[in-house]
Amino acid sequence: MTELEFRRYVSEVLEALFEQIDELDPDELDPTFAAGVLKVVFEKGGTFVLSQQVPVQELWLSANSTAWHFKYVDQLWVERDTAEPMLPLLSKLFSDKMGEKVTLTLA
Repeated sequence: MTELEFRRYVSEVLEALFEQIDELDPDELDPTFAAGVLKVVFEKGGTFVLSQQVPVQELWLSANSTAWHFKYVDQLWVERDTAEPMLPLLSKLFSDKMGEKVTLTLA
């Protein structure tokens, strides 16, 4: 994939996620999205950061003192080492952090 294609895919996924996260309880979190980085600061403590890594064509997630590295494979973002799909993982992380079911999608 070209760098331009990668940047377009990243922009689309981060914007879609930002829109969904921004609709969650504003008393619980504060999301921001700029320059290929989606950052979510939780009012009760903690920050999730999802950022584009253009040289290696990955999305990196930092959450709960853990890091994941996602690659775009067969029209899905999957963790490079475990092949775990990104959306179910993000949904679980947000659900656990917020204490309620959160389902993130790209549809």
